[in-house]
Amino acid sequence: MAFFGETIKTGDWKNEKHVPIIHAPQKIAAGEKVEIKLSLGDEIAHPNTLEHHIEWFKLFFLPENSKFPVEIATFNFSAHGEGDIFTHPFASASLNIKNSGTIYVLSYCNLHGVWQNSTAIEVK
Repeated sequence: MAFFGETIKTGDWKNEKHVPIIHAPQKIAAGEKVEIKLSLGDEIAHPNTLEHHIEWFKLFFLPENSKFPVEIATFNFSAHGEGDIFTHPFASASLNIKNSGTIYVLSYCNLHGVWQNSTAIEVK
């Protein structure tokens, strides 16, 4: 049986439509409010149908020298054609960060599983 970590997929979001995209500054001042925007399919559109869609994003922050990440938010995209309504995978969250660390994002495609991306944020 595979460990969960071995089933999470990665890739370059410019070439793989399932990788969540993180829009965040690389450097901020300590305690500065920062907006993290998440999207999917900026370069290559992901299908958004009842049969093939993105169901959720999970956003985490792992401060430097910390053992565990902090879950920041979960964003569920629930409308996949019911009543001709489609939810598009986009989300944002504002947070204050006092220490440098790494933003991690997971996305879930109902056909292709869990995908991840990450980016570092340096606090000056």
